[in-house]
Amino acid sequence: MILTTFISGETVKLGIKTGRGILDVAAAVAASGMNCPATPDAVYNQGLTALPALQALIDVSDDAALYLDEADLTYAPTVPNPGKILCVGLNYRKHAAESGMAEPQEPVLFSKFNNALAAPNEDIPMQADWTAVDYESELGVVMGKTARNVSVDAALDYVFGYCNMNDLSERDLQMRSGQWLLGKTLDKFLPLGPYVVTADAIPDPQDLSIKGWMNGELRQDSNTADMIFSVAEVIAYASRVMTLSPGDVISTGTPEGVILGRQPRVWMQPGDEYIVEVAGLGRLVNRMVEA
Repeated sequence: MILTTFISGETVKLGIKTGRGILDVAAAVAASGMNCPATPDAVYNQGLTALPALQALIDVSDDAALYLDEADLTYAPTVPNPGKILCVGLNYRKHAAESGMAEPQEPVLFSKFNNALAAPNEDIPMQADWTAVDYESELGVVMGKTARNVSVDAALDYVFGYCNMNDLSERDLQMRSGQWLLGKTLDKFLPLGPYVVTADAIPDPQDLSIKGWMNGELRQDSNTADMIFSVAEVIAYASRVMTLSPGDVISTGTPEGVILGRQPRVWMQPGDEYIVEVAGLGRLVNRMVEA
């Protein structure tokens, strides 16, 4: 199943991508009278247990008026209100090498906050004093069940689905102190989407191509097989120190090709566009603009 979110008036609505178009879930629930979660928050808070009802809703939604043309929609952040946003640093072997850093012995976890969320096609504001803005194509994981002290072998059973993410970073702020927070959770510095593809459609998250284009130039071209710590290992590790809840989001690290690892380093400027594409998850497009 492929989920998306879109803006209708002042409301963020849930959609399901089908061969007939984007099913407006709230409209379909109202038309059918079914007991089914109808909003993004309701679905992601319920997690994996929401999927049977959503599938049943698709099965009974025959009215063409319930389906929207995706080209006419304005996306919202695909997970609009995660409880937690965890990110993993230095989680690709070649990225660690290009950064001149040793491969970590344990996952390097940090957080972003919800102010960093941005939608596909949304402009990303840059302040004039941000002089070292970098892109990071990443595979995002959306949790589907409460996870605490889960094993590596069982960890993927807790995943709701996967999405594209761009862990934008301001490197000067990131490196200013021992904490990365300042350079990571700037407003709109975590675009994600346009879809969450449910885990049943992604049998192996460690075998996905991951690419990124800067103004049409392929900058990142790798595979999730190059991760130092697999998705399952990251989930298991995090769950040993905190409870992961349905709707929490994990950004699993970026491969080589970021500006930090290039010579010369020509940082992002207003007008630059970056596209993230993880296999099967659509294309995430955003443009930098002056704040």
